[in-house]
Amino acid sequence: MFSKNTIVAVRGGGDIASGIIHRLFNAGLKVMVLEIEKPTVIRRKVSFAEVIYEKEINVEGITASLAVNYDDAIKIIEKNQVPVLVDPNGEIINKHNFTVVVDAILAKKNLGTKKNMAPLVIGVGPGFVAGEDVHVVIESNRGHHLGKIILKGMAEENTGKPGEIQGFSEERVIRANSNGIIKVMKDIGAIVDSNETVAVIGKAQIKTKIKGVVRGMIHDGFYVIKGMKIGDVDPRGIINHCYTISDKARAIGGGVLEAICNFLSKK
Repeated sequence: MFSKNTIVAVRGGGDIASGIIHRLFNAGLKVMVLEIEKPTVIRRKVSFAEVIYEKEINVEGITASLAVNYDDAIKIIEKNQVPVLVDPNGEIINKHNFTVVVDAILAKKNLGTKKNMAPLVIGVGPGFVAGEDVHVVIESNRGHHLGKIILKGMAEENTGKPGEIQGFSEERVIRANSNGIIKVMKDIGAIVDSNETVAVIGKAQIKTKIKGVVRGMIHDGFYVIKGMKIGDVDPRGIINHCYTISDKARAIGGGVLEAICNFLSKK
């Protein structure tokens, strides 16, 4: 179905973007990931953005490597891997021809993605208008329409409320209680109790509100701002979930893949 020249540029390499990338790659598409210089990745074990720090990672059987430029990225693609480049403004998109551009930054606003960037431009979540600044929008809110293709209009507004797991929502989220450099005490995969210290910022201890497994945690040594999300606890306590793509990311990835297949079949 896919031409050997079909390359999808994905802006963003966080956990949701990585679910998209994973589905596209497994469907036979070539994918190039564009990230910022220092991404604040929380679910590091399932985020291709982690390549910025580790140079090479593997997410559920797919290897991603850091590329220094476009030509290097093509060589990585030829090795059947996913290249990740530092390109926060999408300059590579303007210099090279991509069949599809996917904005999966999930900034809740459009950070510069335009419909003329490629024959098919897809925006994930709120902040995009299908038919105006992008061709297609994919619904990112949990619920009945998660992963739905929107050809006209916008996705639902961000609720600001984390997804509920076993009755817990905001309680799952770990947030910085002050500004400063974080020292991680309990990293991804650690089993924790409620009111347990998982990190410190200076003398300030950051404690959990519920028991479970630390599913996401920001990099040790990162400068954080008070109120910033720095991690999350999964009350189910299943360690394997820390290292596998979420149901939400897979659903959104399915919507992106459907939109691309529909476009290419007509083309």
